[in-house]
Amino acid sequence: MNKVRPIETGMIPADTIDAIAQRLGARAPVRSKLPAWGRVHIDRPLPFLCIYRRPAGRADPGTETLLLGEAAYILALEATEQKSGLERLIGQIAQARLADFGAFLILELWAAAENGATPPPVESPVAPGFRIVANRKHAPGNYLEALENALLGIHLNGMPACVTLDYRDQVGPPGLAPLRLPVDIGEGGLSMVGLEVQPDYRDPDNGALLPFRLRRLRYAMAHALKQSFYAFAHRYTTQRPAHYHELGRHAMTRAVWETDAQLNGISKQFDILLHVTPVNAPAAWAEFQHRGCQGEPEFNYRPRPVEPDLLKRRLYQIPIERIEDPTLAQIFAEKRDELDRQIGLIADRNTPRFLHGSQQIYGAVEDWLLKLAHQLVEQIPPAASPGAGARTFDAEALAVRAEEELAWYRQAMPDLPARVELRGDVPGIMVSRGHFLVGRDARVAVDRLNATLAHEIGTHIVTYYNGRSQPFRQLSAGLANYEVLQEGLAVLAEYLVGEMSAARLRLLAGRVLAVSYLTAGADFVDIFRELTRRHAFAPGVAFSIAMRVYRGGGYTKDVVYLRGLAQLLDYLGKGGEIDLLLLGKVNLEHAHLVEELRWRKVLKPGPLRPRHLESPEAMRRLEHIRQGMTISRMVEECAP
Repeated sequence: MNKVRPIETGMIPADTIDAIAQRLGARAPVRSKLPAWGRVHIDRPLPFLCIYRRPAGRADPGTETLLLGEAAYILALEATEQKSGLERLIGQIAQARLADFGAFLILELWAAAENGATPPPVESPVAPGFRIVANRKHAPGNYLEALENALLGIHLNGMPACVTLDYRDQVGPPGLAPLRLPVDIGEGGLSMVGLEVQPDYRDPDNGALLPFRLRRLRYAMAHALKQSFYAFAHRYTTQRPAHYHELGRHAMTRAVWETDAQLNGISKQFDILLHVTPVNAPAAWAEFQHRGCQGEPEFNYRPRPVEPDLLKRRLYQIPIERIEDPTLAQIFAEKRDELDRQIGLIADRNTPRFLHGSQQIYGAVEDWLLKLAHQLVEQIPPAASPGAGARTFDAEALAVRAEEELAWYRQAMPDLPARVELRGDVPGIMVSRGHFLVGRDARVAVDRLNATLAHEIGTHIVTYYNGRSQPFRQLSAGLANYEVLQEGLAVLAEYLVGEMSAARLRLLAGRVLAVSYLTAGADFVDIFRELTRRHAFAPGVAFSIAMRVYRGGGYTKDVVYLRGLAQLLDYLGKGGEIDLLLLGKVNLEHAHLVEELRWRKVLKPGPLRPRHLESPEAMRRLEHIRQGMTISRMVEECAP
């Protein structure tokens, strides 16, 4: 975005105002610093403008950040030498937008002054408080009602917001002179409203910022304000946004791109799955059998080519706090936290700390999930073991079919860089950074081939490259906690292609049970014996399950398959949109954030759509799921 460079004096120079006006006339974005302090940010032509004037003579930390998520705002000093220029600048913006939209709203924000009352302790729950101030003679009644309702929808600290409405002759912060504009309020469609916020994001004793409260309030207010602007646009202007998210920011600042690039650069330094996957699985199984399935197997791992301390230092040098957009700030902060924990896993591999770190990422086995796993293992006969007597594809044949599948996707994306690799250091099959890795010992049953391709290529590879097509690299690297939804989508794909078996669901349930035994203190042999003797899993299957959850020192990721499938079925049954989940590697908790970014035109449709979703039979099954489906009911529909 082009910037207008002002002269660094206390006044707002006339040529700066003229330059901004020229860009407004050209319907171009504006990103300009103001003298001494403040800035103008106007993303695009919009029928509203948010104002914050920092008061002179007293500190007001944090308040200006409440507007940083808006697409059109001005932050300025309340200074005598700056006021006339500020009024002229706002007037220029108002006149341009009145011509564009037939009406224009100015919303001025300020923090309530201290009233001298004894404040509650910082740790006490505090209801968010707002006071709406409107012009007594020219109040936009419909907008005020919409703003009040939007603010009443805010719940923070477990408490609903308290909102009052105050009518005055003039709108402005207490102690500051009201803004006087070239266009009179109430004439030509110009409205002005004030919003006073209780500064509960500051310590009442010393004024220090309370960052967690401020962050939550920023996010909640950003949505409430856009909801109110949506109502204003529809009631008073010629603009007709389809959703209030459309009124959010489109253009991103440099801090966003820098943060995204740095986070992605760190995530590319390691592949947690490869670093915790044994490279000697067949030999370890043979040795375990030779010892009569006694004693802990010895697993060998790849060397770790990273220095965790240096990676963490780089990670926390990323200035996420500079990101103005509260939605993106939340996404990036959560990803940084997950990367921190993943780097810790690499450092703690094969130590007791590894299991605790893994649980921090993937969570504990929930009671409902453990109950479901036991139910499935008991409901599905153990005779339905995967691959029993089935014809199979070997690694080379599977690689050929995978290449054919990728060739189909290249019709939509000719430059698709995904490749198939036959590997001697990979047990089974996996996707890593958009490539299909096939272990030389891998075997896939003929009646599971389409399910395997839909799982690995139609889900993991499709979402990886759809994510790479987005402006933010995090959509390919994966948002925080994305693996739950990823594996849920991948398992769902097996059902949609008609190759979900009861044995497969029993296997996923067995993995959940194995994680529960691991976290309860069981060692490798204990887990193996529980799976074979109590739950009648075949020894080879039980070894594979135990290895997956025991690797690295206790890798609890295997809870995500069954958890993700159950959560996805619930989401789709409530009317959730599956295409939204395929824009990249996202998670269900972030689905509303991804939807917001799509409405804001920050995200775009991906180039790839899973092949299995092109099948009428798959779409019939998907519609069946939308009418309500549980995993227990899915078992009844599946072949043994």
